[in-house]
Amino acid sequence: MRILLTADTHVPARARAVPERLLDEMAAVDVVVHAGDWVDVAALDLFEERARRVVGVYGNNDGADLRERLPEVARVELGGVRFAVVHEIGPAEGRERRCAARFPDVDVLVFGHSHIPWDTVADTGLRLLNPGSPTDRRRQPRHTYMTLTAADGAISDVVLHDLM
Repeated sequence: MRILLTADTHVPARARAVPERLLDEMAAVDVVVHAGDWVDVAALDLFEERARRVVGVYGNNDGADLRERLPEVARVELGGVRFAVVHEIGPAEGRERRCAARFPDVDVLVFGHSHIPWDTVADTGLRLLNPGSPTDRRRQPRHTYMTLTAADGAISDVVLHDLM
């Protein structure tokens, strides 16, 4: 199962549109996971139109219209892998320990908020992934998103993609 991870699209607040390359990639995967800060419900509608399946959460910049349609935390099993998705998980220091304690029954935690790509593993085996942002790179050199494969209870082929 091919999965695309994204977060912090901030459309139209920080970008006029979702990049075409990301939209094209969405059509080529089985599931799109969005870790919040859509900003406008039209962005969620676009993802739902373009993707086969969307798993998403709301972020701190998402208003009532998005909070009505999305949870704060999403949990889903994909390819035998237990995922949790949340927007904000706090500071980088102690992140793996905190998240492992908060999500003990999860294999992969997808998060956003910082716009900083992240890929680490907690002592418990929990994999933490932040795809960065495809539209608002902040202090990062590139706009980014991630793809991975989930099959037979494991993930592989985790790739951070640059958008220019």
